Amino acid sequence: MKGLIIYNPSFVGEGVSNQITSLKAEFKNLGVDVEAVPQDGFTLAFFDGKAVCSLEKSDFIVYLSKDVVAAKLLEKLGYKLFNSAFTIEVCDDKALTYTALEKSGVPFPDTLFAPRLYCGQDGEKYRVEAERALGYPMVIKRTVGSLGSGVYLAETREDLKRALAEIGSAPHIYQKFFGEKGKDVRVIVIGGKAVAAMERVNDKDFRSNIELGGKGYNRELTPKEREAAEKSAAAVGADYCGVDILTENGNAAVCEVNSNAFFKGISAVTGKNIAKIYAEFIFDAVKGSK
Repeated sequence: MKGLIIYNPSFVGEGVSNQITSLKAEFKNLGVDVEAVPQDGFTLAFFDGKAVCSLEKSDFIVYLSKDVVAAKLLEKLGYKLFNSAFTIEVCDDKALTYTALEKSGVPFPDTLFAPRLYCGQDGEKYRVEAERALGYPMVIKRTVGSLGSGVYLAETREDLKRALAEIGSAPHIYQKFFGEKGKDVRVIVIGGKAVAAMERVNDKDFRSNIELGGKGYNRELTPKEREAAEKSAAAVGADYCGVDILTENGNAAVCEVNSNAFFKGISAVTGKNIAKIYAEFIFDAVKGSK
């Protein structure tokens, strides 16, 4: 068996580097040869009306990039991706994520989808509607963004105006604030099962992200949290994902679903070898399909 790991070379911090290194080590333990390939290390094209690719053949690809077009073309050419192009596309756009969650009955905060406006329009009418429907505090999010970027907390009208001025014409959503500031639960789901969870707490920011100064603590999931995480993974078709859950008065609401959630932090906190569990899942899935 042979595999590839495709990653974005313009976004290789400690988290991605750890994903690549730890996955390669775990696949080696399984007797699987895996090569890491940057997104710009191969070509995809249409020649004579047919899709072609310079990548060597492989039994699977662990796809750590968010280039959806490349993912779709690779699948068209017969490559098996973990995660699929569909999952990557849905998870990378929060509006698409919530649309998928709603269809599966997964709880998430009340959400307004901002209309797509262009130059010369400030969305003032819709801002008033967001205030009326959601009240304060509310959260404003760009529909595309990672590691907490493009996420704003508005506790007053002036906060909202400042957030919208920064967002500009970028696609975004409004959400009713749910939970506690700087706190959520990150759940790793592999093969449809929640395998690890940590509570993230950030005393300096309303966003709980470890990259923004948050700290992680091992967490036992409640039945509601486990159900929400596993249903979320199923809704977006994820082989692997990190589901971020907000909690309030014993209730759980899904904040986001991340198709490429990092391993290192949650492995250290929980003692679970996430890379090993993921590699074994892929190995079994590929072996079983032959």
